Amino acid sequence: MAAPLQILLADDDADDRFFFTMELNVFPIRTTLIMVEDGEKLMTYLSSVKKLPEVLFLDLNMPRIHGAECLAEIKKNEKLKNLPVVIHSTSCADQEAKKLYDLGAHYFCRKTDSAELHQLLEFLLPLIQTKKLERPKRDNFVLSFKKSVAFK
Repeated sequence: MAAPLQILLADDDADDRFFFTMELNVFPIRTTLIMVEDGEKLMTYLSSVKKLPEVLFLDLNMPRIHGAECLAEIKKNEKLKNLPVVIHSTSCADQEAKKLYDLGAHYFCRKTDSAELHQLLEFLLPLIQTKKLERPKRDNFVLSFKKSVAFK
């Protein structure tokens, strides 16, 4: 039996962490979820862990170190630069999305509701499990799941 996927969630909102956990638990793919509440704890965790998680879901608006700053640090660190990072945040203007893509994030998906979170995980977990989570072209960076899997 394959080892569970290690998923790291960096989000300061307790409700968002709770809903992420609940949605993750409905999938048959075995996972281990590690959670940190701010950017400083994220960077401390990543610098101390021996085995990196398969993916990081990163909120932008976090205390201590903003998510975009964490992303920049991760992508310039030799040990961490290949860690897939999915930005999962409440707001993101087009310019900010462009910056996040340029910094090396894999995808961006706006936090909306549990149905959209479910679709995000339904899309990403099989890619993570089969090690096929690759950075898309810029046109496919922002994910939206309002009606079906559609790219903006």
